[in-house]
Amino acid sequence: MAYRYGEYHDGPDPLAPPYDVRAALDEMGDAILSGSTPVHALRDLLRRGLPGARDRRGLDDMLREVRRRRRELREGGRLDGTLERARALLDKAIGQERAELFPDPSDEARAREAELDTLPDDTAHAIQQLSSYEWRSAAARQTFEELRDLLRREVLDSQFRGMRDALANPDPEAMERVRQMMTDLNDMLDKDARGEHTQADFDAFMSKYGDMFPERPRNLSELVDVLARRAAATQRLLASMTPRQREELENLINQTLDQAGLSEQMRRLGEALYARRPDLAWDSTERMTGDQPLGMGDAVTALEELADLSQLESALRQDYPGARLDDIDEAAVRRALGRSAVDDLEALKRIERELEEQGYLLRRRGKLELTPKAVRRLGETALRRVFSSLDAGRRGDHDQHDAGAAGELTGSSRHWRFGDEQPIDVVRTLVNGVRGGGLRMGENGPSVRLSVDDFEVAETERRTAAAVCLLVDLSYSMALRGTWAAAKQTALALQALVASKFPQDAVQIIGFSNYARVLQPDELAGLDWDMVQGTNLHHALLIAGRHLDRHPDFEPVVLVVTDGEPTAHLLRNGHSAFEWPPSPETLELTLAEVDKMTRRRATINVFMLAGDDRLKDFVDEVARRNGGRVFSPSADRLGEYVVSDFLRVRRARWR
Repeated sequence: MAYRYGEYHDGPDPLAPPYDVRAALDEMGDAILSGSTPVHALRDLLRRGLPGARDRRGLDDMLREVRRRRRELREGGRLDGTLERARALLDKAIGQERAELFPDPSDEARAREAELDTLPDDTAHAIQQLSSYEWRSAAARQTFEELRDLLRREVLDSQFRGMRDALANPDPEAMERVRQMMTDLNDMLDKDARGEHTQADFDAFMSKYGDMFPERPRNLSELVDVLARRAAATQRLLASMTPRQREELENLINQTLDQAGLSEQMRRLGEALYARRPDLAWDSTERMTGDQPLGMGDAVTALEELADLSQLESALRQDYPGARLDDIDEAAVRRALGRSAVDDLEALKRIERELEEQGYLLRRRGKLELTPKAVRRLGETALRRVFSSLDAGRRGDHDQHDAGAAGELTGSSRHWRFGDEQPIDVVRTLVNGVRGGGLRMGENGPSVRLSVDDFEVAETERRTAAAVCLLVDLSYSMALRGTWAAAKQTALALQALVASKFPQDAVQIIGFSNYARVLQPDELAGLDWDMVQGTNLHHALLIAGRHLDRHPDFEPVVLVVTDGEPTAHLLRNGHSAFEWPPSPETLELTLAEVDKMTRRRATINVFMLAGDDRLKDFVDEVARRNGGRVFSPSADRLGEYVVSDFLRVRRARWR
């Protein structure tokens, strides 16, 4: 088999490493845990670009490039270049004619000078009046023909890109071919309007006139798009001029088309294009601030590109309801920013698709939601971040090496003792027998005679089950103090730790504001703070107590994350009573639940996220009654503190 290697030209880099979609989810997770919705988090990720991807631009980078290009175009010239050039050629021709007439003393020469003196100021009308003038000067006649050729090329180039070069040396046959092309084009559009057009008709048209369309459209729809965008840009050119300039240029266009015999065909084409693409900005204006005069064709090209950039900018902003990356026209991106930008856009689309296809995001009724798989991933990421900040010596498990066979193997062994229930380490037992001289060769092959001292058992860990309650403050003050994201990350990290390392534990996460409620793992990431009054720790402890009572043989673990003292309690009728400063009844009922926790042998450790004196006094009283500990971590170290304390509590061994 033969292989051919050559220079790489176009398309995405085939050697680029695949992008890990999980990294995109982790990037989104930071925003989601801070209170952003999945839709906004995904949009922010796409705006920033792909983390870790080489030379991959985000939407913001593309927007900056689009805006830079728009500034360059606006500052690149002004729109009246054709008028200025036509006026200059007209003045030159008149000057050359006057120079020819001046030495002639005849009355005819004076009459011709008088005719030149009475020419209108309007360039179009002056050209029209001079179209029947018999030039005495050969140079003036040549200049005037140069003027008419200029107008013909510029007018046609404003409708068909590249026509100016095709008519650089016009002859009757070339103009006749243009007229025939216009007729065939309009006939093809009429046939399509009747539903009779076929691709074969288009292919035949392009085989005959393809050199007049450098864009190389593949079908009639693409051809209509090309022509309509340019026709709309021509109308914007006229709309962007002063009234006098607009009138003068319109007269020049009409006069040129009449002389070329194209007025009727151009009118038919304009009507057909407008009917097919009324969505284009046909009458909008554009302000050009450059000093360089632009010819009509160049000005139309600039306005066409500006319109593309304007639409592209709107699509790249993605700030309208239901915005999707699929709304961005790849052809417009390619025209404005090049092929590499198309590759960048496709990479962004791939991330959006992969997040859905790999089960991290779900669109339900037009709303983007995190799946349970995504929540687990965010929890694992939060846990990794917590452990990355912990010292190696502070990490640990909650194991018991003298336990029974129900645990996990440690990789070590010891001599068997009477009553051991651990599994026999067969390999080490046989090795001990061979070393002790127990190897025998018999008729049926070798055998090993074992003694009691040869037996070894594999050591295992016995994992004690725990009933874990994490009470998280959901009050509005958590958001105001900037601790809300840290609290959610901590809850997710603890949930992930228990699920992965301690599956036998019964964990319950309880959120509390004016009321308390049990939070399911899948709703943690999208959870938001409650904009209500009240910190009802009393209700949260009631729910936690019921969880502990359902698991009487489990080791109780209670962790409280809050930034304020209790300001609400639960009434007998189930309603919440709020009062600030806290009422004596609120404090009494809350501390009564603390005492119940103490009788359950549940130690309450409080993680205090604020330094208020009232809060300090309250948590000190909780610690005095319960024997638990009080921590005052910063928000960025909350997860580290909670996970470390949980592991410390769970290291306690049962004897």
